[in-house]
Amino acid sequence: MDRNIRTVDDVLKLLDGLFAPEADRWTADGAGWWDGFYTDRSKPVPFFVAKPDENLVSCLDRSLITPGRALDLGCGPGRNALHLASLGFQVDAVDLSPAAISWAEERAREAGADIRFRCGDAFALSEAELGGPYDLIHDSGCFHHLPPHRRVSYLALLDRALAPGGHLALTCFAAGGMGSELPDAEFYRQSGLHGGLAYTPDSLRRIFSGLTEVELRRMRDEPPESRYFGEPFLWTALFRRDVQTSPGGSRTE
Repeated sequence: MDRNIRTVDDVLKLLDGLFAPEADRWTADGAGWWDGFYTDRSKPVPFFVAKPDENLVSCLDRSLITPGRALDLGCGPGRNALHLASLGFQVDAVDLSPAAISWAEERAREAGADIRFRCGDAFALSEAELGGPYDLIHDSGCFHHLPPHRRVSYLALLDRALAPGGHLALTCFAAGGMGSELPDAEFYRQSGLHGGLAYTPDSLRRIFSGLTEVELRRMRDEPPESRYFGEPFLWTALFRRDVQTSPGGSRTE
């Protein structure tokens, strides 16, 4: 009998295996669920549109966040990365799907935008590959597709990649809308994520308690003719990393 677990990473990978084949949605292994998802660009998927999130635009318009180095997690076809680059951000954008990255690169070429795209698992990329620290880490729809144990990886990524004084801009499923509201333990009993996890404001505040909340609200419902993307079944949040506090909640020197 193999006894191979000796690190936290070993435990995380073991737990990933409980969700196969759904693990393709957050790891670089396997058939690539997201690659198949992005291959057909004609599908009526709301976030396939070339529009930035309304909350991101709002935060920028109100100078809650200002241009600097930005990382777009789960960038998809690059709509938010393109908006950030157009305002002077130095943007790195990461996605698991080669099809999504190819689409995003096409959009960037058409717009003349200088964005560094990376295809892969953001949790597995080295500091050199990510290129941080970042003044802004932006996540529109990545976090709610992670199983509970991968929040550990997410917070670790913030610890090492988010600059002191930097911001996390997050968009995720809201409880009472889309996504599953099962208790964490139940996902492991059922070995499935049911399309994604829905969060309450209190749960987001607990998870990101090492960051300072700047804003937490529902995304505004944007009509089809709007220049921005907005769906009211999503939470939008802006958190700030204080100079002496890590996202995981510990003090830093």
